[in-house]
Amino acid sequence: MTTKIQLNLRFKGWRLKKEKSKCYLWRSAISQPLITLHDKQFKPFLTEQQILDAVAKIAGDIARDYKDQVPIFVGVLNGSFMFVSDFLKCYPHPCEVSFVKLSSYQGLTSTGIVETLLDLPDNIEGRSVIILEDIIDTGRTLQELVHLFSETNVKDFKIASLFYKSEIYNGEYSIDYFGMEIPNKFIVGYGLDYLELGRNLREVYELKKPKMINLVLFGKPGAGKGTQAAFLKKAYNLIHISTGDVFRYNIKNETALGKLAQSYMDKGDLVPDEVTIKMLQEEVEKHPEANGFIFDGFPRTAMQAEALDHFLESKDMQIDATIALEADDQELLQRLLKRGEISGRPDDQDEEKIRNRFAEYTKKTAPLRDYYKAQGKLHVVNGIGDIEEITDRLHQVVKGLQEA
Repeated sequence: MTTKIQLNLRFKGWRLKKEKSKCYLWRSAISQPLITLHDKQFKPFLTEQQILDAVAKIAGDIARDYKDQVPIFVGVLNGSFMFVSDFLKCYPHPCEVSFVKLSSYQGLTSTGIVETLLDLPDNIEGRSVIILEDIIDTGRTLQELVHLFSETNVKDFKIASLFYKSEIYNGEYSIDYFGMEIPNKFIVGYGLDYLELGRNLREVYELKKPKMINLVLFGKPGAGKGTQAAFLKKAYNLIHISTGDVFRYNIKNETALGKLAQSYMDKGDLVPDEVTIKMLQEEVEKHPEANGFIFDGFPRTAMQAEALDHFLESKDMQIDATIALEADDQELLQRLLKRGEISGRPDDQDEEKIRNRFAEYTKKTAPLRDYYKAQGKLHVVNGIGDIEEITDRLHQVVKGLQEA
């Protein structure tokens, strides 16, 4: 037999349905296809009904085990407030509720440091305590909870989580109850936030990652590579990785890789490609949420390009395009001589040295061009004209990548 109870809830369209020991709460609503919180976009992941079904499941599982007791449910703030509220509406037996407050997230990633911001309730000695977590992923917050309760004399202590990311959980402690296993996605809504926005959403949304674009940019001296790299970085929110800058940083800060590179340089030897790749790898790993990267100054040979491909494949990434800025040697020569007059750089004031740099570039990059051309990733862009004209040509290349 089904009994429907009409409630005067604050939000129009809500209904509560009780069916034996099960409880379902739902609202007729059409989710937005896409939402924006701060600088990120999120797309629908779980409907309100899917979430409330999971809440009802977990409430039913716990009710069967604790029907003859009066457990204390301890919600973990801030994320669990909606979960705890709906859970209590579905839990059919006497119980008490309290909260603790922990924090380990800033933005999209965990800081790895868990702070206790609100202490445990006082009346838990000899009682059955069940933690109500909104989500369990790496388990860092869970470690702090276990530590908190290890110093108390509770009758028993169990963990219940609405969402459970089993693929990244460290498995140190057993999860006694969970409503739903989910993949390792960054989600907001139903109490979960991104920089404190999104907690009030009744559905759950996942981070919509834009299509990652990874570029290799090269061109002869004076081709405007630096100017256009700055444009690409700003226009498409890419991370510009200059090999020269990376080397200088590691050597200046005497990192392990910097010391290793310096040891080769001190002997007059070339720094092995594997050392450079490791430096680039560290730079890439500093930006897990990047929209993409511009690699500048590396690769310079087909062998280096192959090494870069292997590294990116290990990160489930790839080079999407190489952009070669091309211009007539005479045009570039005049640009560099003019630049030399302004900057005072001696290598930009000697015509013979400039032409030697052109010849060296052509010799080294020819195999590299063939390598990327064979992959269908080489894009030659005319580097002659106003800066805005050249920029627009680059824009057309990247736009094509985004639409592919």
